[in-house]
Amino acid sequence: MTVFLCSKCGTAITPELAELAAVPDVFDDERDRDKESRRAPSTVPRGGYVIDPEPWGPPYVVQDDQEDPKPAQSRGPVVCREEGFVISTGSRQTVLLHPADAVGLQPLPNWENSNGCCGPTGDEGLNRACPCGAPVATLVADCFGPYELHLDPVQTYAFSQ
Repeated sequence: MTVFLCSKCGTAITPELAELAAVPDVFDDERDRDKESRRAPSTVPRGGYVIDPEPWGPPYVVQDDQEDPKPAQSRGPVVCREEGFVISTGSRQTVLLHPADAVGLQPLPNWENSNGCCGPTGDEGLNRACPCGAPVATLVADCFGPYELHLDPVQTYAFSQ
């Protein structure tokens, strides 16, 4: 079992979690979304986590193929900015978990990096902080993408017993 802690203050961010064997697929069927929040079911079950090997979040670079763009992140939608369709070159090895397994995290002041229709899209950078105030995670909870939490691999660390 593994607990994830804040790199700045050492506070436990999660309860004990079990590592999953593989990154779950994003299952996006409109019929499975919550009727009130319009969120998809979480991609990771409660009590589990997985290390996502793909880049996540900013910085972004313009994609070479603007005619047939790819999603900006392996687990997200296509993102278009002023300069065109972009792709993430952000952190690899983010810790992917169910958002309810990190209930002590708070939105950044003024809801920084939390833009979205029904919740944060997750493509603007870290948007959740440890109680000490250190930005440590990105919540993805908008109505058109997955529902998951990415712990930053530098701002957090694992403790296994």
